[in-house]
Amino acid sequence: MWFFSQEEKELQNVCQSFAQKELAPKAAELDNTETFNLEAFKKMGEIGLLGITADPEYGGAGLGATSATIVMEEFGKACASTTLSYLAHSILCVNNIDKNASKEQKQKYLPKLITGEQIGCMGMSEPGYGSDAIGIQTKAKLNGDSYTVNGSKMWITNAQNSDVAYVYTRTGDHKKDLTTFIFDKTMPGYSTGNPIHKMGMKASPTGELIFENAKVPVGNRVGEEGDSVYHMMRNLELERITIAGLSLGIAKACVEQCLRYANERKQFGKSIGEFQLVQKMIAEMTTELEMMRSFLYTTAKSYDEGNVSPARSRVLAAQVKLAIPKMTTKIALDAIQLHGGYGYSREFPVERYMRDNKLNEIGAGTNEVMIMIIAKQLLKDSLQKMS
Repeated sequence: MWFFSQEEKELQNVCQSFAQKELAPKAAELDNTETFNLEAFKKMGEIGLLGITADPEYGGAGLGATSATIVMEEFGKACASTTLSYLAHSILCVNNIDKNASKEQKQKYLPKLITGEQIGCMGMSEPGYGSDAIGIQTKAKLNGDSYTVNGSKMWITNAQNSDVAYVYTRTGDHKKDLTTFIFDKTMPGYSTGNPIHKMGMKASPTGELIFENAKVPVGNRVGEEGDSVYHMMRNLELERITIAGLSLGIAKACVEQCLRYANERKQFGKSIGEFQLVQKMIAEMTTELEMMRSFLYTTAKSYDEGNVSPARSRVLAAQVKLAIPKMTTKIALDAIQLHGGYGYSREFPVERYMRDNKLNEIGAGTNEVMIMIIAKQLLKDSLQKMS
């Protein structure tokens, strides 16, 4: 983007190089075997990317949404699965701890998470509560100097591989009586379930967090009881912006693959790129890609600068989360169509791009939830103007 700082341009170059060397060569194999790229993950820590938004005092890079989105785009282009695990670690776990935890908690957990010595996840969704995040039912009850936690979390990225989990619980009867705890895998009563096998993002481990009379010290509570709704909503904005960056990377991969294939594939004595219908598909998907990039990075920069109201920021994050994954699915389907039978096979990567991206229309809030957020706020704003 034209407004990237020199630091952001350098970050983009570093991420491009890393992605092509460490992520892209293994993406297809790891998708087939449903295997997590732990080696690459550790190397992300070595080059300082696992704490992209975290305070430098704890080893983080101290950067913002724009930089985090750059990482997501470049990594997403190479291997969406590994990038999803990166998001769960760096945005859902590390960023939440950095922004909401006490100094003592940060000192205890952030350094090892940022170097990659430990892997993190976040527990929000439950078997019966996905889109209704405020309705979660995992309960925490105070008993002396610790809490007893019972319940489970579902669809948790990095679940089986995580050493640290940032977990939302219910500590009261009011809908907003939500409280967060930092769990580590050694705590009694805390375990993970079997891996969940998915349509896409197969190299990103997904599972269940299980709490059966789990014991967590009071010192691992983040803030006070009932503090978590604001923390949850603010971090969701960053998650939605950055997951849209992942989709942008997938769209970019689709376009580049289509351009190569259109020049190489011969039919009726000439390359298929010479046919007008193929040219139409390429022209449309490249135009859509540029629109997506402009909208996303403008939104990310606005988030960093804080130059819009909280309500407007919430709407913008929902809009990019709605528009970009949805448009990327269309681009991926067009890419499959352009490749014909090869596109439907695993000989070319476009079918994987489509499978992987579909998750981005569901995770961090479904398309339907994004529509609700956008429409409710805009209708509210319109009503206020009329009164």
